[in-house]
Formats: sequence, structure tokens, C-alpha cells
Amino acid sequence: MDAVVQNKTTKFTPITQGEFGKLTPRMNNLRNKIINAKPYVDPERAVLATEAYKAHQNEQVDVLRAKLLAHILDKMTIFIEPETLIVGNQAQKNRWAPVFPEYSMNWVIDELDTFEKRPGDVFYITEDSKKKLREIAPYWQNNTLEDRGLAAFPPKSRLFYDLGIIGADGNITSGDGHIAVGYSTLINKGLKWYEARVQTAMADLDLTDYDQQKKLYFYQASLIVINAVRRFAQRYVDLATKMASKTADPNEKANLEKIATILQKVPYEPATTFREAVQSVWLIHLILQIESNGHSVSYGRVDQYLDPFYEADIKAGRITSDQAVELLTNLALKTLTINKVRSWAHTEFSAGSPLYQNITIGGQTKDGQDAVNPMSYLILQAIAQAHLPQPNLTVRYHKNLSDDFMLACVQVVKQGLGMPAFNNDEIIIPSFIARGIKKEDAYNYSAIGCVETAIPGKWGYRCTGMSFVNFPRTLLIVMNGGVDPESGKQLLPDYGRFSEMTSYDQLMAAWDKSLREITRQSVIIENTCDMVLERGYPDILCSTLTDDCIGRGKTIKEGGAVYDFISGLQVGIANLADSLAAIKKLVFEEKKLTPEQLWEALKNDFAGADGEQIRQMLLNDAPKYGNDNDYVDQLIADAYQPYIDEIAKYKNTRYGRGPIGGLRYAGTSSISANVGQGHSTLATPDGRHARTPLSEGCSPEHAMDTNGPTAVFKSVSKLNTKAITGGVLLNQKMSPQILRTTESCMKLVALLRTFFNRLHGYHVQYNIVDRATLIDAQIHPDQHRDLIVRVAGYSAFFVGLSKETQDDIIARTEQSF
Repeated sequence: MDAVVQNKTTKFTPITQGEFGKLTPRMNNLRNKIINAKPYVDPERAVLATEAYKAHQNEQVDVLRAKLLAHILDKMTIFIEPETLIVGNQAQKNRWAPVFPEYSMNWVIDELDTFEKRPGDVFYITEDSKKKLREIAPYWQNNTLEDRGLAAFPPKSRLFYDLGIIGADGNITSGDGHIAVGYSTLINKGLKWYEARVQTAMADLDLTDYDQQKKLYFYQASLIVINAVRRFAQRYVDLATKMASKTADPNEKANLEKIATILQKVPYEPATTFREAVQSVWLIHLILQIESNGHSVSYGRVDQYLDPFYEADIKAGRITSDQAVELLTNLALKTLTINKVRSWAHTEFSAGSPLYQNITIGGQTKDGQDAVNPMSYLILQAIAQAHLPQPNLTVRYHKNLSDDFMLACVQVVKQGLGMPAFNNDEIIIPSFIARGIKKEDAYNYSAIGCVETAIPGKWGYRCTGMSFVNFPRTLLIVMNGGVDPESGKQLLPDYGRFSEMTSYDQLMAAWDKSLREITRQSVIIENTCDMVLERGYPDILCSTLTDDCIGRGKTIKEGGAVYDFISGLQVGIANLADSLAAIKKLVFEEKKLTPEQLWEALKNDFAGADGEQIRQMLLNDAPKYGNDNDYVDQLIADAYQPYIDEIAKYKNTRYGRGPIGGLRYAGTSSISANVGQGHSTLATPDGRHARTPLSEGCSPEHAMDTNGPTAVFKSVSKLNTKAITGGVLLNQKMSPQILRTTESCMKLVALLRTFFNRLHGYHVQYNIVDRATLIDAQIHPDQHRDLIVRVAGYSAFFVGLSKETQDDIIARTEQSF
């Protein structure tokens, strides 16, 4: 792309092949400060939250939550970095992680002295911070979301939760997230437009009607948070003005005065320039994560809503493409400043401290035309320059994407960021339309968090991420007559013990009935989480910026969103596939093993010479998922189907309360839960040792996919991807040497087109790093501080991961053409 890239009649900013330019000195300095900042646990928000709850605990919950946010925004520490062009901070310092006591406090107190001793995702904390957190802890005893959630779980469902068979720790220890609000409306109309809508709706209420009286509190809360955001912006105006008056540097003075002018206007007023739009988006994106610590708060289709501002500025001579890229890299750097501290139990599901803040580019317009525009290329350039694990970057693929744009995307992939990930319009849009989503909205979807998808500004929380169902452990329970072999608890009906079974069909009949019961239990757990969140923890700003909460007078959890579909996540798909293939072939067809022999080997974790011989047989003598082998691929498709069928029967808590949908579907974005859930899973019939990681996403088990990337694509495509609307996550790994030439990059483009056009793949992403580099980074972490890897549906700095997660990534198959 040495020449100007062309697509139809639109001209794009040139991108030199393989080179995306360098960070400006200003952004380079800011980047160094941010990535070198030590992540501390910050008690400030926790202290302010406690003050707000004590002062306003008599208020209706919507108003309480609004006044909580207002108090924090009014009182929290703010600062402006000397290098930044856009402002707004989450904590007292960049990369510090606030504590959100209203969601959970027990684990915080329990882990105060171990944050620095973690094997990965280390946080630091001062003794003064520990003191402050311990002082407020008594107020939150039996008074948090986690306390209420645990108390509300029905006893049998609580058992599945406590044993880790159905994971939902993040749902009762933090807010929801997993959403993209209406940023396009925000920057084009400003908060004043939302304020006017609320005021009109509130004036029309008949307060003698109980349902309308309930709306009053949401409307009052919305006005409180809008005014709080205005005051928060004004605090930065005042700070910038004060700093400008004290600096002798004319350039710095001009920048600070510009910041003050912009924030005097946005986000309350509509943006009229590119820089105003970026600042408006950033401030709201930030505040949403001060309001609630739910992760996967995403930016939506950034190229679509920012490009008109950019092109208008270019036409008016207000900006250059280089200045626009600098603002975009600034946005990426500020995105990385947001941090989240999780309990260690939750951290195992989210290794690398990810926030999953996703930017989506590409795709199609609502009339089906290619939506790639100049901003699409500038975002690629900015992400490459920033070279960070956050924000996530997703490209919406469709068959008419130009080779120029695809090649530009692959050039970013080559940088070793694990990005962009690719989602497929050709399967996602029809799947949405089939579920009742309007065509114009379906064409406007964006990635949320990892690989899940939703309509920005119109979709409720958690299009995925509701709960985690451990498929391999479920199989072991089925094989053990419904008894969990880890705990000895009878969890499911006894449909027959594997050691006494005489056919594969018997096992599958037991699997079908058992999986449906576990699916039912996951629904009960998810509904309980949603119930306690709805009753006590509404997110007022997030709801105000999501259609049509204002029109309905409801928060998102009450049914305010236009669309509301959710999904849980199913973990260990490849392990289940390979286990079933080994059982069917080696036990029931070839009879190389008896059921008793296999079960004893599993119970003993393949101990002894005989156990190891059985393990090698399981590893080497049965077909493996990921090699385009219909035998095993069809087994997993059939075994997955009972979950897909069963989960579709159950409504979520918003069903019938306004949104289109209110339904559930499947999803495979298991993030790093494969490591955490592997800890509680004994040896499995695929030859996997006890306590070791499970397979991630829908990716094949490490080193089992031996027939190349095309075979992997074919195996994955045999899953019922049209029904797995929650996302079909596929990780692939390649050596940087594979993509060293333009010709090899075009081979990858051709491979992607085959996967998406012919095989109807949902998603794929690439780790471009070799095994030797990863091993050296384990030995010499200080020499590889910038090394980024794709963990699951997100990227992370490799050296910040636990060794177990690092080893899991190292073990992944390294593909070649």
C-alpha cells in the first residue's frame, strides 16, 4: 500500500506496507509512563462509595446509585498528564485499580496481604490503603452483591456453583459490563439531548399509576448523573485552566487551554470536531467504568461514528491524518489506564487483567455496502503504533472487503498484538435477523468484549459471559452415575455408570439427560445473579445511554434495552470431542480397553506403567478434533446439540418486559476459564492429566491438530455455528517467519476468505509469536516486557501472566501454510 489505497470512490490515508509510522514523542512518553506504572489497589473509590451509601441509604435504589456516582465524580482525585491530548482518569494514578465494595468485599479483605504474592496478575498495595479498606469493611458485611447472591442461590444450584461445575463468580462480585452504549448519538446530540428526553418523559408521568411512579426514580437518577458528568468535565476545565496559568511552555499552555475549551462543551453539548468527539467518547467510556466495574465495556463501531468528524476536519483544514492518528493512539493509551482487580478465583478466569474494551471496524452499512472508510485505516495505524493489549480490535469481515484492507489488517496481525480478531458478517448478520433483530440494526452490530456481538446502544448486558459450564467435568459426572468424582456429591440422577455400560449409545443417552439438567441449573444461577443485580445495583448512566431505557422508564436490568439476548459459555469443547472419540473407538468399537480399565485409569490419573500405556493409547490411537475428521467432528457436534436445544427453552429475567428477545443461546468464548476450570477437573478420556488446563474456546487441544490450519477451519465449521450466536472463538498461532513476505500475507487473506465465505466460520484470531521467544520471555521477563500474546478473546502482556497460563499458550499448536 505504498500508493493511496482505493475502495470504490473513497480515498484512504496511505499505509506503507509493514510500517505504520512511529508514535509521536508526546505519545511515546505517555506510553512509557503508562506501561511502566505499577498496578496498585486504590481504596479511594471504596471510601467514597461507603460515604455515599451511608449518606443516602434511605433513597430509592436508582437515586442511591445516581448519588453514589455523583459523589465519586465530585470528590475523586483527578489529574492531567503533561503528554495527553484527552483527559479523564479512573483512579488516583494510571493503572491503579479501584475497589468496588458494594459488589464484594470479603475477598478484598481476605486477599489484602497476598495481592503482591500472586503467581500472575500481581497488584501492589500500601499499608495505608489496607488500613482504609479494613476500616470500611464492617459496613459492607452481609451488605454486598456477593452476599445477597450467595444467599439467594437455591441450595441445589448453590452446590453446582460452590463446586465450580458452573462458574459465575464474576457475576456476583462485580457489575455487568458486556455492552456498548450509544456513542454515535452521544457525540452527535450530546447529553443535553438525553436530558431533554428525560425531562419530557418525567413531566408526562401520572404518579397515581404505580408503574409510572417507579419510572420517576429512574428519571430523577438520570438527571442526577447527567449533571454529575457535567460537573466532572468542569473539574477538568478548572484544572486545565489552572495548569495553563502556571506553565511557561507555550505549546503546553495552548494544549491545556484547548482541553479546557473542549470540556466546557462536551460531552453535554454535541461534538463538532474530531478531537471533541474523541474526548466525549473517552470521558463517557471512563465514567461507565467508574460507575460499575463490569468489564467488556466496548466502544462499538468507532470508524463509523468518528469518520464524519474526521473528514469534516480534513476538509476544513482543522486536522491532518497524522494528528488524527495521534489522537487515536492517545485514546488507546488512555484505555489501557483503566484497570480492574479481581479475586484470585475470578482472576483465573481472566488472566492478564483484561478489560476487554473492544473497538470494531469494517463491516457493512445498513444497506449492505462496504463500510470501510478512512477512519478504518487510521485506527489500524493507531493500534499498530500504540502496540498495546488494550483496546481489543475486531474487524468485521464480509465477502466484499477489499484485498487492500484485508492486507492492511494482516500487517497489523504481523505486529504480534493478537489483533485484529475477525468476525464474520456472513454468519452473524443472518443469525441476528433470524432472532428477530431488525435488518438495519443487524448490519450495525459490533464486537463486545471478546468475540461476542451485539447492537451498540440498543442491547442489554452480557450478550455472553453469564456462566461457565465445564463440559469435561460434566462428562466425568455422567460416567460416575451422576456423582461428582472430585467431591463425592450426588449431583445428577444415576443414568448408569460407565464401568457397567455396554454401548456408546448408553453413554450418550445419559449425557443428553444430564447435560440438560446442568443447563437448567446454569439458568437458575444466572437468573439469581440477574435478580440481585436488578434489585440493588442499577447502572444509571449506562441505562440512560442505552435505547430505549428513557422511553420505557426502565433500567437495563428491568427491560429497558431494545434487544436482550444473553449467553453462557461452554468450556472444554475439544477435550469433550477427543474424549468421546476415544471412548467410542477404543472402548466400544475396537474394544482395546474395557470401560472398567478406562475408568480406573482416570480415577488414578494414569498412574503407573499400565496407566501411562492407556494414556498413550488415548492420545495416539483415536481421532482428534481439529483435523477435519468427520468421525470426531460429528461426535462433538452431536454432543453439543443438547445444550443448544435446552438453553433455547429458557427466558431471561427481562423476557416479556419490553425487549425483543429475552432469550438465551450458546457461546464458546471461555476466556482463560479453561485454566481455572481445569484445576477442578480430574483426568479425562482424551488423555489429559488431572488439574491441567482444558482446551480454550472452540480451538483444538494443543498439538492434537496436526493437519494444518485448513483442517482446523473445517472441523470448527462443523459445529452448529449458526445457533452459537454468543460467539465461536478460535485461536490460531503462527511463527512470525510465516508472514515475512507480502505473498505469504496474501495466503493468509485467502485462507481467511475460505474460512468465512465457504465454511461459514464465525471468528478467528492469531498469535504471531514463536515458541522460542515465549520460552525466553519466561526466563528473561525484563527483556520481553512489551511481548503481547492472545490469551483467549483478548490480548495481554505475556510476562504478567501466571506460569501456568504462559505454559498453556506455549503449548498451542504453531500452524503453517
